[in-house]
Parts: sequence; structure tokens; C-alpha cells
Amino acid sequence: MTQRICLVILLLCLGLMYPLVTGIFMDKLASKKMCADDDCVYTISLARAEEDYNAPDCRFINIKKGQLIYVYSKLVKEKESGEFWAGSVYGEQYEDHMGTVGYFPSSLVSEQHVYQVANKTVPTTVRNLQE
Repeated sequence: MTQRICLVILLLCLGLMYPLVTGIFMDKLASKKMCADDDCVYTISLARAEEDYNAPDCRFINIKKGQLIYVYSKLVKEKESGEFWAGSVYGEQYEDHMGTVGYFPSSLVSEQHVYQVANKTVPTTVRNLQE
């Protein structure tokens, strides 16, 4: 009897840990993005948040109304998906979040200053560099 209980507990623990071991797959936002350079490291523009936004998962950043954001890339909209940009927050009052790059809906920001045109189309997946 005791062995059965231990076996059931062990199986329950393994079942609860299964999502942690296998990982959680998230929907892809887009297959291409627009950048100013091939590595998407140069700032395209500076945007100001018009509304607060709470990130739904680790790919996104939280933004607060009035906050300035450096924009590094703009996802190419596909099908019925929203339009997202990638950037990082700017400003001394947000120092603990500066340098964190993530996506946010472009509809919640207004571009304040364009530094350079995003004229490079780059795939959002890692390419195999071995040929």
C-alpha cells in the first residue's frame, strides 16, 4: 500500500514538472523585421508612450504613459497580428529598466524623432551560418 502511494505521488510530481522540462512554446509574432542595420543594433527612432502597457510575457516590455523608448526594429505585420516594435525604455527615472529590450504595440506610442530609416529587412529567426 505504501509503495502505491509513493508511486502515485511520484507520478503526480513528474506530471506537474512536465511543462517546466519541455518548455512553453509561444506564438511567433512575425517572420521579418525592419531595421537600420543587419544586426538591428542601431536606434531607428525615439518614441513616447501614449498609454500604459503591461507585458503579457517575457518577449515584451512594460511601458508607462509619457515614457521615452528607443526603437531598434519594427516587426513586419503578418495576417491578423498586431504591429509591434522592439525597443528599450529611456530616462533616469527608469534606470532599473534601461537596457532591457522587448516588444510593445506600436499603436500605443508616437514617434518623436526619427534617427535613421529602417530600410533593412531581417528575418526574426536565427539563420544557420554554416554553409
